[in-house]
Amino acid sequence: MILTRFGRFPGVGQEARRARVARWPRRTHNGAVSTESEAADRGSVPSGDVGEEAELGVTVAAVARRMGVAPATLRTWDRRYGIGPTAHRAGAHRRYTALDVARLEHMRRLVIAGVPPADAAVAARAWNDGAGRVAEVTPLPVRTTRGTAGGAVPAAELPSPLSRAGGGQVVALPGASPALRGLARAAQTLDTAACAAIIRDTIDREGVVATWDQLLVPVLGAIGEKWNDTGRGVEVEHALSATIQDCFAGVIRNDHPPLNSRAVLLSCAPGEMHSLPLWALGAALSEMRIHARILGAGMPAASLVHAVQRLGPAAVFVWSCVPDSANTAMLSELPSFRPAATVLIGGPGWSGEPPPGVVVVSDLRDTVARIARAVGE
Repeated sequence: MILTRFGRFPGVGQEARRARVARWPRRTHNGAVSTESEAADRGSVPSGDVGEEAELGVTVAAVARRMGVAPATLRTWDRRYGIGPTAHRAGAHRRYTALDVARLEHMRRLVIAGVPPADAAVAARAWNDGAGRVAEVTPLPVRTTRGTAGGAVPAAELPSPLSRAGGGQVVALPGASPALRGLARAAQTLDTAACAAIIRDTIDREGVVATWDQLLVPVLGAIGEKWNDTGRGVEVEHALSATIQDCFAGVIRNDHPPLNSRAVLLSCAPGEMHSLPLWALGAALSEMRIHARILGAGMPAASLVHAVQRLGPAAVFVWSCVPDSANTAMLSELPSFRPAATVLIGGPGWSGEPPPGVVVVSDLRDTVARIARAVGE
């Protein structure tokens, strides 16, 4: 995790430690279903009739793996709210049908959005949208991992992605709001649609700056801390970051004509690849009808100098997340003209005294205010 002047923000793009993952099943030449990881681990390939399993439904453990929740959660929903498996065969446990799983997914989306579980269950039980088009549920292959003695441990005994004990992937967010907890849960299960819905709703209610400071920075920071502790979760960070950028891009793409006549440039420092704060700043300015050109990540120093030379902007903001990208000499090379541009720098990459006339900004709100003054708003 990297601490930034825009709040705590994990280093997007860091590689996770290598981890063995289960692979999708494939059908062999004789019709048996196997996974490459199972074959490698046990030296044999299990056989079975997947079509029969799909027709009869799937177990609570298989549905829990598919949804990214603990099996205990599904059993609780069944016991408390009546959202459980409906398929039954004499002498066997009940199993989840395709429609059962679809209703569970519907309930989970509602809970993530902040609906109380009891109310979400009522809506899920009544949910029948597209029931005739729900695809059959095929059980996922059982994943295994090596124990200390070389034995295989069934996936049902492994910690679920959202379990709170035993090294699970839940992120620590004590005292968090329902929206913040919901975003963290949706991010952990890679439910980018739910993430986008929560982010857009918060932007509509609170604005971009509050959404960044109070919702996104805490979740991104917690995910970064989890990665730092376990080496896992880069896929969560990347999926959430891409969703955040898309939501901010939606704010920037509005039909309101800009009020500023002079340009505003937002750029990463040379070699800097962490550009998400630029999108947060661009969206926050757009809310004030200040249009900014986002030059993005990896901007060469000469190209930034040429852009300033060409546009004569009212304000220039340069972001640096890592020290290797913080080129203060490049800032001295930015052309000067009248009226002079307001040059701002932000991020933990910068250190030492900036060149004369360059201002270090502390957070998103301060940056937006300074740029608004620079363009005369």
